[in-house]
Amino acid sequence: GVSVPPHLAGSGPSDLGKVSGGWLGPTPPPKCLLVPESQRFDCYPERRVVVTQELCESRGCCFIQSPPLAEGKQGVPWCFYPPDFPSYALESLNQTALGMVGVLVRREKAYYPRDIEKLRLDVEFETDTRLHIKITDAANPRYEVPLDVPRVTKRAENPIYSLNFSWDPFGVLLQRKATGAVLLNTTVAPLIFADQFLQISTSLPSKFLYGLGEHRDSFLHSLDWNTLTFWARDVAPTESFNLYGAHPFYLLMEEGGNAHGVFLLNSNAMEVALQPAPGLTWRTIGGVLDFYIFLGPDPNMVIQQYQQVIGKCPHPNTAICRHLLHAHIPDAQWNDIDYMDGYRDFTLDSQKFTSLPSLVEDLHKHGQRYVMILDAGISSTSPHGSYWPFDEGLRRGLFLNTTKGQPLIGQVWPGFTAFPDFSNPDTHQWWLENLQHFYAHVPFDGVWIDMNEPSNFMDGSEDGCPPGELDSPPYTPAVLGDSLSAKTVCASAEQKASVHYNLHNLYGLMEAKATASALVRIRGKRPFLVSRSTFPSQGRYSGHWLGDNRSHQWKDMYYSIPGLLSFSLFGIPLVGADICGFSGSTSEELCTRWMQLGAFYPFSRNHNTQNEQAQDPTAFSPAARTAMKDVLLTRYSLLPFLYTLFHRAHLQGDTVARPLFFEFPRDVATWELDRQFLWGQSLLVTPVLEPGVDSVTGYIPQGTWYDFYTVRNPCLSPEPSHPCPSLPAQGSSLNSSGEMLKMSAPLEHLNLHVRGGSILPTQKPGTTTGVTRGNPLRLIVALSSHATAWGDLFWDDGESLDTFEKGNYSYVVFNVTQVGCGGEGRSGGPMATKVTIGTLSIFGVQKPPSKVLLNGQEKPFSYLDNQVWPHFRVPFAGRGSPC
Repeated sequence: GVSVPPHLAGSGPSDLGKVSGGWLGPTPPPKCLLVPESQRFDCYPERRVVVTQELCESRGCCFIQSPPLAEGKQGVPWCFYPPDFPSYALESLNQTALGMVGVLVRREKAYYPRDIEKLRLDVEFETDTRLHIKITDAANPRYEVPLDVPRVTKRAENPIYSLNFSWDPFGVLLQRKATGAVLLNTTVAPLIFADQFLQISTSLPSKFLYGLGEHRDSFLHSLDWNTLTFWARDVAPTESFNLYGAHPFYLLMEEGGNAHGVFLLNSNAMEVALQPAPGLTWRTIGGVLDFYIFLGPDPNMVIQQYQQVIGKCPHPNTAICRHLLHAHIPDAQWNDIDYMDGYRDFTLDSQKFTSLPSLVEDLHKHGQRYVMILDAGISSTSPHGSYWPFDEGLRRGLFLNTTKGQPLIGQVWPGFTAFPDFSNPDTHQWWLENLQHFYAHVPFDGVWIDMNEPSNFMDGSEDGCPPGELDSPPYTPAVLGDSLSAKTVCASAEQKASVHYNLHNLYGLMEAKATASALVRIRGKRPFLVSRSTFPSQGRYSGHWLGDNRSHQWKDMYYSIPGLLSFSLFGIPLVGADICGFSGSTSEELCTRWMQLGAFYPFSRNHNTQNEQAQDPTAFSPAARTAMKDVLLTRYSLLPFLYTLFHRAHLQGDTVARPLFFEFPRDVATWELDRQFLWGQSLLVTPVLEPGVDSVTGYIPQGTWYDFYTVRNPCLSPEPSHPCPSLPAQGSSLNSSGEMLKMSAPLEHLNLHVRGGSILPTQKPGTTTGVTRGNPLRLIVALSSHATAWGDLFWDDGESLDTFEKGNYSYVVFNVTQVGCGGEGRSGGPMATKVTIGTLSIFGVQKPPSKVLLNGQEKPFSYLDNQVWPHFRVPFAGRGSPC
């Protein structure tokens, strides 16, 4: 296999001899020696087996034993496919209205049981930038993911790609017409399609590959014999393991700055093996091979095209910007499972939380929100003799069942539990009724769904799992625990739509869909929901937090950036990590730095476990508390800008937090960066991620950049309360050619830079989003080197359903050219009258203007040329276009 299991690294048969000429043992056949190490595709990926020459050659493969590696490392596979290994042949290929249909035939049996002799190939040229390729059993239906994907009715007329096939052995050859780059070449290894083992490999046009989650890893994946596993699992984020969700989608940057993406629509247990060829192998143990390929050509367009298939996020709720209200710090209150009676969903601890209803009432009076947690497991016991959620769910038959038709019982926080079957539409109604009953006592504003992989403190159930190939398949991907039932339910569990073997990775998505629908029916407003387990299309229903990180490890803060960037690729823009960490106790320095970073998570929340040092801002020194408060108020001041980014995510699938190469795809220096990120096109965040430093080194892409804290300086407000202070040295505008820059970063300072050519709509921050939204806008204009700038604003009431579709919103585009400035907008309904501009500040002005007009009327202005760069401001109140 790929070397050997870590605990067996270096072991093996004693008669293989010494290393000689790069291999051990007898000289391999010449055809095997022709295969370069980097292009050896693994023929024996089983990880619990020591691969011997006899085992390898029994599969008809080449065996060359590589020198042993250090423990825990993987390397060149010992057992790999020879160039002439049998595969499928393309027997026929015919044109259809949307593309082609073909038949693939395998004349020699594969080494996995129940291999399928004849396959059907369907190709649809769906759009000029999207290709759909599906391979399945030609004779018998197989499980397919019940995802609501768009169906096309017309073949693409001018695709930017060309598609060819190798007939024998079968292979797909996909090229980009403009450059000739080969994006897919599946002839590099044989196609295998057995009942419980499907494998296809491809070469890659570069090593710059991203996505493939959920894993704790750098944003750019290593192709050095790296295997990524997809099987939803409750485990504190740890490198090299499958985590809470499954997202079989990758984005790859090509030479020259183009990008493409590949999505395998398959929900079974899966792994992706990466190797330095560069190459990639998909392995899954069920379903079909259902690929969507997105041609971009730039990375932003790839993600937009991906979301055209899986669906885009809804309009955001203004709760995206809520935080803590201690010492005038903004607030929303969250409750973990402690509020429950015995950790049972939909109950209230009558001793410790008897006053929760009145607390929520008080929060609402002050314009604040309340969000509660719900776990997936439903207690199957009750000290009070009855528990309606379980009793009624049992009566209606709404839980996962064993193969014997009885509810599968596992164990979670409340003890023995059953697991709702969210693939059953009747379960959605029962879930709604449970939420309605609880809402009548505690009128929550949002829901946080947890433990929905689903998590189980037992392996399988209280009775284990039955023997059979669902729970013990012929091949098990490299899942943590070496079993599909490790810390979850049995794969053989029965659900309405299929067996859990097929539906496991969909559990969190199905629960999110049921919960979002229930929230809309209960509250009549946009649902606010975050989920731990996720699957493609989850962004339509919920956000995501990155799980049980650690409060005392600086690396956990760093890994949150690759996490939020990856979920931006996956179409879940509402994402963030627990600020200051969840488990363990933090330090003042780490928490301050993390609060500065976390204020720029799209989903921003400080969350801590029990019995550890408090980590809300009031737990620290006045200096740290001030630094935390300032950065949170900075977030609130940017609410109009952030809200507009979410509107663009809803409208066209844009990312909110994005990697630098999305804006600078031809700057190769940005392709490996994951310690910085952008909000939209305009705001560059460069956090400190290491202890004991007062500076940070970050990459400043080509262009003009302005220090945000200088353009937001209080002396520039319409009515300054004190003279202008001296501006910090980092306030100078940067004219970068694309370079790494060391920047001052004392503990109270986060480096934020506004990109020249941008217009940011901001507001004076208040203690809640409601207060903030009532303040007039302040437009910050950061001119480019060509004296131009652009920005936009979407504004509605922040919570009503379908405001964009109903036209109940305001949308304004602001722009500046060398000859003037102005704005144009579309609006309708009551929101059209609620956008007021208080101040306009323009930075980078080289000489004072002669006059300023608002709706044709001359307005007073001030021009300041004694600061780090010239600028002027215009105080006014009203609607219109200043010029």
